[in-house]
Amino acid sequence: MAFQIITDSASDIPESVITKYNLYVMPTPVTIEGTDYFDGKTIFPEEFYEIQASGKDIKTYHINQYMFHEHFLPYAKSGDEVLYICFSTGIAGTFNAANLAYDEVKEEYPDFKLTIIDSRCASVGYGLVVTKLLQMQKNGAPKELIIEAAHFFCEHMEHAVTVMQLDYLFKGGRLSRTSFLAGTVLDIKPIIIVDENGSLSAVEKVRGWKKAQKRILDMVGEKGKNLENQMVAVVYGKDRESADFVEEQLRERYHVKDILESQIGCAIGAHTGPGIVAVTFLNDTNEKYDAYLD
Repeated sequence: MAFQIITDSASDIPESVITKYNLYVMPTPVTIEGTDYFDGKTIFPEEFYEIQASGKDIKTYHINQYMFHEHFLPYAKSGDEVLYICFSTGIAGTFNAANLAYDEVKEEYPDFKLTIIDSRCASVGYGLVVTKLLQMQKNGAPKELIIEAAHFFCEHMEHAVTVMQLDYLFKGGRLSRTSFLAGTVLDIKPIIIVDENGSLSAVEKVRGWKKAQKRILDMVGEKGKNLENQMVAVVYGKDRESADFVEEQLRERYHVKDILESQIGCAIGAHTGPGIVAVTFLNDTNEKYDAYLD
């Protein structure tokens, strides 16, 4: 019997982490022109953003109960215990579907142990949580401490996000027509966070793409703690230049040594478009967890 940490592809966890820790990532479904694809399995970011630019109809839906059942069943059969860090309930119904599937699997395998944690995070926000937990496990942290740390990291994860194009937020119903039109004319970029309920919240407006990047960097300094000693994540869509700028500034301004870089996948990119850059980081740290982090 093993203790397994798993997640889903909306975590935008980079391939380097997946490979290093042999991490199981459940793919999130994406529907393009009526056909289902699976993020990170049958469709990948570069191809996806080309399709998106062509104007094809794209929809997403969370991993459903049946899919979760199929993902959980092999662990139940092998007698493994599982910790699953999932997408925020403030954004999608992933947590509820996973719990329904767990109840179903337990009817057949009553000894199956699965801990499902609502991360109240998005994208690499919980991808960073998973990466930290995997590091702890590799360095010998006991199961109970890993689960405790998972709650701590999720509760203290901050997101500072901005997007270049407003079209996708407008199409997804996250921006009013008035705000979309005015923002486009005035070159307004929203500054978005994930609030205490795990929901996306636009908290500021900035004129210009470069100023928006600088603003999210300011937020890192305002909210982050012990930045020079924690892993910070940077995620982007297609604008690699902006990601490079943000990473350079994190090193210069806050002496961040360990940066987890990732690319926004299809599940998130469908709603933000390719022009997105974000930083995720902790607003508090704890020495008893840090002792197991590289």
